Amino acid sequence: MFNYSGKTALVTGASRGIGKTISMMLAANGIKVIGVATSEESLKSIQNIDNIIPFCCDISNEKSIEELYIFSKEHSGSIDILVNNAGIHMDNILLKMKTDEWQKVLDVNLNGPFYLTRILLKDMIKNKNGRIINISSIAGTDGNKGQSNYSASKGGLLAFTKSLAKEVGRRNITVNCIAPGVIETDMISHLTDTVKNNYLNRIPLKKFGKPEDIGKMILFLSSDEASYITGQTFHIDGGISLN
Repeated sequence: MFNYSGKTALVTGASRGIGKTISMMLAANGIKVIGVATSEESLKSIQNIDNIIPFCCDISNEKSIEELYIFSKEHSGSIDILVNNAGIHMDNILLKMKTDEWQKVLDVNLNGPFYLTRILLKDMIKNKNGRIINISSIAGTDGNKGQSNYSASKGGLLAFTKSLAKEVGRRNITVNCIAPGVIETDMISHLTDTVKNNYLNRIPLKKFGKPEDIGKMILFLSSDEASYITGQTFHIDGGISLN
């Protein structure tokens, strides 16, 4: 069992799906979690869970990020573990994609992690300790039809991870990335059986992943046992990226 005594994490997109599972798993292991989501209504799903402190924030807005930082300082001091999980998708083929569809996805999926990481990094550097974990996607490495905006944002996170790891490694701060494959969340609930079967045929393990699969890697990367791992992208995808 890993030791997380006295650790505090901040998780974005914490009210549902992978983010909620990550928050609950961190909290269950004794880590104080500031769980961030975009609306007070969505935060109700985590407001009564031990060790989780909900906070409403638009991570695509710098002013809102500053308010989140002040809140985190008042309620937990410095953040030890940052999980940039929040993401949206607005799918369309490029010829029909509106500028707004492109910009909103980039604002949340890429600009948000930039704003939040930059403001929290100051304390991590001062403390000479920190774990930053970015949640990308296999769309960021392999691309996906109709998701040029989403793929670009998630691919940007991969490069962001590598560059930042080189900048802050000497401060004992690790920066890593997870690229989930097809995970059983609301994001795939709208898919037809035909589409799901097509995915399953491409996955060597012949099954979809679960949010807990991502949470387990988060727990490991947050631990002291992962202190010599940085700048890496971990595909948790059942092998689909091997195709």
